[in-house]
Amino acid sequence: YWRRALGMQVRYANYDDYQFCYSYRGRPGYRPSILMLHGFSAHKDMWLSIVKFLPKNLHLVCVDMPGHEGTTRLDLDDYSISGQAKRIHQFVECIKLNRKPFHLVGTSMGGNVAGVYAAQFPEDICSLTLICPAGLPSTTDSKFIKQLRELQESKRIDRIPLIPSTPEEMADMLKLCSYVRFKVPQQILQGLVDVRIPHNEFYRKLFLEIVDEKSRHSLHENMSKIKVPTQVIWGKQDQVLDVSGASVLASAIPDCHVYILENCGHSVVVERPRKTANLILEFLALLHSIDINKKQA
Repeated sequence: YWRRALGMQVRYANYDDYQFCYSYRGRPGYRPSILMLHGFSAHKDMWLSIVKFLPKNLHLVCVDMPGHEGTTRLDLDDYSISGQAKRIHQFVECIKLNRKPFHLVGTSMGGNVAGVYAAQFPEDICSLTLICPAGLPSTTDSKFIKQLRELQESKRIDRIPLIPSTPEEMADMLKLCSYVRFKVPQQILQGLVDVRIPHNEFYRKLFLEIVDEKSRHSLHENMSKIKVPTQVIWGKQDQVLDVSGASVLASAIPDCHVYILENCGHSVVVERPRKTANLILEFLALLHSIDINKKQA
């Protein structure tokens, strides 16, 4: 319902026998199109809270990441971060989004993929927004990283805090991901868990893939190759990925604009949608004015 109310239409794109599901609004124009990559175990609709605050005439595309929601899930697919970046590149080619360089936005796991995409396919994009991206070593361990370490030591890695299978674990995950404390009724928690349980085996496999040596620090390994203007938005109270990651990026990317949001956790998109939308629009307007000045000069 919400998707329709905001004018987002769902489409499918096929690359050989692989199917991508995405939603879009608007059409390509003189301003860059915007492609949005969601985080681990979410889907394209997580962006609706931000879409609500973006102008109708912007061309927006939100895609389901590999294996999520309406996009193909293959057992033998490469779900590493670079594997996912390649899949997203196939999607971009499929819908010809890169006829003109576009603005790429990614959050959490999607932020890791977006950063690697910017490094690997630099000609496709004109600018980048990373919202508390994964893929960075941090100087301070977050609450989540400490929990993972304890689980590894006790060989209880089947109990990943981001993969709840009971209403109590769901409540803990919501607490971990957001700064704002809201009381969610038991029935709703149960409903949220019920929707996820059929996918938990895939989430577990994907999670182990993205915390593996090959992917854990993918963004860090690629950040020096990011040459486009980059915006970093991070919740100061992020307990999943520590905010110290922002300064790691700022020191490596030449044209990097960092915004730390007070009283905000890891779920920036859900907790501060209006602020996030405004920051993205201001960033794009700034780049547009710099562009115009260059042309006039």
